[in-house]
Amino acid sequence: MRKWLYARLAFTNIRKNARTYYPYILAGSATVMMFYNLLYLLMSREMKTLYNSQTVTTVLKLGSIVTGFFAVILLLYINSFLIKRRKKEFGLFNILGMEKKHIARIMLIETIVTGLCCIGLGIAAGILFGKLALLLLLNLLDMEASYGFEVPTKAVAVTATLFGASFLVNLVYNVFQVHLSKPVELLKGSHVGEKEPRAKWLIALIGIGALAAGYWIALTVQSPLQALNLFFLAVLLVIIGTYGLFTAGSIALLKILRRNRRFYYRPDPFIVVSGMIYRMKQNAASLASICILSTMVIVMLSSTVALYAGLEDVLRSRFPRDITVTADFVTDEQARELENLAAETAQREGFAVQNAIRLRYLTEIALQDGQAFTMIGNTLFTDKNASFLLFVPVEEYNRIENARAALSEGEVLLYAERGHIPGDVLQFGDVSLTVRERLDGMDLLEKTEMNSVMPNSYVVITSGERDIFRIRRALYGTDELEIPPHFRYQFDTSGDAEAQRRLVSVLRNQAKELSFHVRTEGRETYRQDFLSAYGSLFFLGLFLGALFILGTVLIIYYKQITEGYDDKERFAIMRKIGLDRGEIRRTIRFQVLLVFFLPLAMAVCHIAAAFPVISKLLALFSMTNVPLFAVCTALTILAFGLCYALIYGLTARTYYRIVR
Repeated sequence: MRKWLYARLAFTNIRKNARTYYPYILAGSATVMMFYNLLYLLMSREMKTLYNSQTVTTVLKLGSIVTGFFAVILLLYINSFLIKRRKKEFGLFNILGMEKKHIARIMLIETIVTGLCCIGLGIAAGILFGKLALLLLLNLLDMEASYGFEVPTKAVAVTATLFGASFLVNLVYNVFQVHLSKPVELLKGSHVGEKEPRAKWLIALIGIGALAAGYWIALTVQSPLQALNLFFLAVLLVIIGTYGLFTAGSIALLKILRRNRRFYYRPDPFIVVSGMIYRMKQNAASLASICILSTMVIVMLSSTVALYAGLEDVLRSRFPRDITVTADFVTDEQARELENLAAETAQREGFAVQNAIRLRYLTEIALQDGQAFTMIGNTLFTDKNASFLLFVPVEEYNRIENARAALSEGEVLLYAERGHIPGDVLQFGDVSLTVRERLDGMDLLEKTEMNSVMPNSYVVITSGERDIFRIRRALYGTDELEIPPHFRYQFDTSGDAEAQRRLVSVLRNQAKELSFHVRTEGRETYRQDFLSAYGSLFFLGLFLGALFILGTVLIIYYKQITEGYDDKERFAIMRKIGLDRGEIRRTIRFQVLLVFFLPLAMAVCHIAAAFPVISKLLALFSMTNVPLFAVCTALTILAFGLCYALIYGLTARTYYRIVR
């Protein structure tokens, strides 16, 4: 009979603590299911047969790593709430004569039961919904699914091992929490940390400084490459600043409010401010975590939705025409030969060549110092003075722009797409060029693939190829550098997507007969590549967004439960000293609303500050439609705000039931 005592106690404890254990089991099952589904997609036989499966596989690998790491951290985090609420119960067992090794045995059985429930239910749900996840991914990738059902045993084994280890770590942590505490400390364990914290002004100032620095980086970054280089530093600073402001800054602010006698000595502010100061030390970490998770959800969903929704814009930006044929460093004769080959091949295949564009140009990357440009050397492209230069002869400019510009040798027209060049002279080594006119815009940019990732970007219209040769010789420091320009020929066709892909294939075969290297690209030939990348990122964004929302819900739920139990006795005392139920309910509502929506307000501030740097990061994916990204961000914030309000309604009900 005695050997079943611990098992009965374990099951009884789980049943009596259903308000905390059942959500824990449900959340654990959901995270197990999500992790298994990603592994299922990664190891599925059907995934290996997809077009461009390497891109999709890379994205899914990244997603599985992030999901596994976050799921384990989330379970550890929730477990800390559970053990805090259970300490009083374990302390009572200890006082009644049960040794700590017996308590550890009960905890072992509880952990085995909850672990098996989470892992078993999660894998079962993953197997049940795995095919649905695969169908969703294939639908986003615009690919057909095949019939069949499979359960990768390796995915099951990896999932069970990871989460089994996670529950083992939780057990070890819980046992040490009980073993290292005295019975009296266990009885008061749920109240640990409720002493009024001191205002830590240094930490508050560090938090403000870190947040200001992170915002400054996000708002002042100039180019996509700089954004990529500084983004993670900005994220780290914002996280440090958020935790600093919530843990120390909030306490300092509340104490400043308490010093304001006119504001503080009224019933509602008195109760709310004093109560929040009393327990802000334990609330701050939860509030900061909710804020960071909310920011991650909004950033991830808005950016991946914008990439997927803006696929056509990306393709149009990357390929202004249906077909693009490019050759580097070719003579005029070779350029005409390539143009004739492309046009004749298209007509022979039954295509009408439309909206044809031909362009001769050269590009360089240089380091800018005011008016002077030098070779970039070993300097990183993320340097704020790194510049992309597009050189175009004036005859090409006149033909494309329908202009009649005339330039003498040594004169140029200048257009600054990004950056600024002072004065009216451009200096390339010992070669000086006079800026005759600064242009406000040009159609030429729509017909060339301007570099969108460098800090500075300029178009220089020269009097002819001779000036371009002089510039290149000065940059490279040699007298023998006369490399002919690049040539690009673009045109639209009358064929459908399949016909365009076929034409690209024929052109590639024909170009092999030429004596110089040719690149042939088509919008439709790259559509599936872009769709594979952006579709899988969108799928991963939805997946991780759901996981982060789950984490947010759980942290909020357990915070509400913890606060409910902490506030129950306090509000009972208030009723005894004369406060009526209406005043108490109004005070509770004000406190809950303030604490609950403060992280969301801070998350929206983070998003607003991060918008410029994220917009530039999206440019690395050829996504330059900033208005579309702004709309996606606004809609994501609105949708998340509605979900957040729904979470508030559900969890606040639990809080009110506890404190009554």
